[in-house]
Formats: sequence, structure tokens, C-alpha cells
Amino acid sequence: METLRQHIEAQVLSLTGLALGGIDFEAPPGDPGLFGPDSTCWKVHGDFSSMLIGGIGALLLQMLHPLALAGVWDHSNFRADMLGRLRRTGQFISGTTYGSRADAERLIERVRRIHESVTGSLPDGQPYAASDPGLLTWVHVAEVSSFLKSYLRYRNPDFPGHEQDRYYDEIALVAERLGARDVPRSRQEVADYLQAMRPQLVCDERTREVVRVLLDAPSPSAFARPYAALMLRAGIDLLPDWAAGMLDLHQPPLQRRLIRGGVHGSVPLLRWAVRNGSLHRARRRMGLPPLH
Repeated sequence: METLRQHIEAQVLSLTGLALGGIDFEAPPGDPGLFGPDSTCWKVHGDFSSMLIGGIGALLLQMLHPLALAGVWDHSNFRADMLGRLRRTGQFISGTTYGSRADAERLIERVRRIHESVTGSLPDGQPYAASDPGLLTWVHVAEVSSFLKSYLRYRNPDFPGHEQDRYYDEIALVAERLGARDVPRSRQEVADYLQAMRPQLVCDERTREVVRVLLDAPSPSAFARPYAALMLRAGIDLLPDWAAGMLDLHQPPLQRRLIRGGVHGSVPLLRWAVRNGSLHRARRRMGLPPLH
């Protein structure tokens, strides 16, 4: 059983930012990082499956903003390396959540520098810059609202409302360090923000190309293929109805029930197998007992 567990764990971790290396989540001992083990961020970001689902939903939602899409379209190789993009995003989230303070601040500064070079123009001539404070707020809200929605659906549906608000309030720190402004810090503020942003969102040929690439992205292994396909469909299911409609990704009610049932049926095995994720390593750094 231990051999099987290690095999499953290795397959899971190969999909995460841990596969990129560069961060020692177990050092230095006692360093709480930006948030610490009592934070809501440590809770919400600690489950691999719900975070992967949330990340897929967030990417689809983010790409509805034409300026966010333009940065990806013009400055990344997403067509050939969608998994790499998800890994890099995963490393940033896990590093800023669970890494030491020095590692978290290093990641934030690195992303700030990258953003400074991501500039250009839309086909109609409108300029864009990844460092634009308003655009950074959009990317952040699309991301963290998807993470929390996935956590509530697949990990802890009883997570109290005041803790949900605390999550948004805590995680705004990272967005602000990156340069975002007027960051929503509660469920109501996030809902109001998303509603206010809808007139700026567009689904065009470039948006549909990103969706196509995501749907056709190859799995890293035969073992991971069925799981990856399920997570992809669960990420689509996570979208707000209006966003799914814009992307023409509506799923019938029966399909949604099957997707959610499939996720609930598969994640206990993965949670049993993974004992060396970012959260587990950070807990060891803080001298905390293993999770059960």
C-alpha cells in the first residue's frame, strides 16, 4: 500500500508547482510566512483537488477580460505549455501562502518584474500592461473567488461566512503587494465587483482558442489522464452561469451531478496519498503534527 501511495503522490505532485522546485517549504524552522498556520489562506489553499479545479475555473474566467487575454496571447507559449502555466501559477499561490516570508516576497517581486515587461496593444489599438492596477485586481478576484467556490463545493461546504470574508481580506495582501488597488475584501464586495465588471468582458475568437487549447491539453501521464479530464470538467462547472454562457460551455444538470459525484468519489484517495504537499511541508516547518 505504501508503494501505491507513493506512486499516486508522485503523480499528483508532478501536476503542481512543487514540480518546478526552487522553494524549500520546510525552512527556516518556525517562519510563519505571510499568513501563518491559523490563517484562512492555509485552510482554503490546502487541498490539491479543489485548488486545481479552482485554478481551471479562474483561468477561464480571467480570459474573458480582453486585456488579460492579450497579455497571455502575446507573451506566453500557452498553446504548447498549458500545464507549465498552471504549474507556475500553482507555485506562486503555494509559495506566497505556505513559503517562508523571504520566499513569498521573492516570488512577489519576481512576478512584479515580469509584469513590467508584459505590455502591448489590442488589435483595435487599445494599450495594455500587466502591471495595470485595475487589471491586477481583475486577475486576483477571478482567481480567489474561484478558489473559495471550489473549496466550499469540494472540501468544506460548512466553512462559516465570516471565515469566507476573512479569506478575502487576508489574501488581498498578495494582490496589493503586486500592485492591485481597490481590492474587494468580502463576499459582498467580490459579488458587487464581478457584477460591475461584466460589461467589460468579451468572448471572441482568441478567447475560444484559449478554451480549445485548455480542453485539448495533453495529460502528463496515462495515470493522470482520467483525473485531469474530470478536474477540467469540474473547473468548467465552477464558472458562474453568465460566464459559462459567454464561453458556450454550459453543462446539462445531469452532467454536472456526474462531475461533482466523480470528484467527491476520487478525492479521498488523493487526500490519503498526498503527505508531502506544500501545506504538509509548511506544517513541518512550523513544528505542527501531520494532518490526518
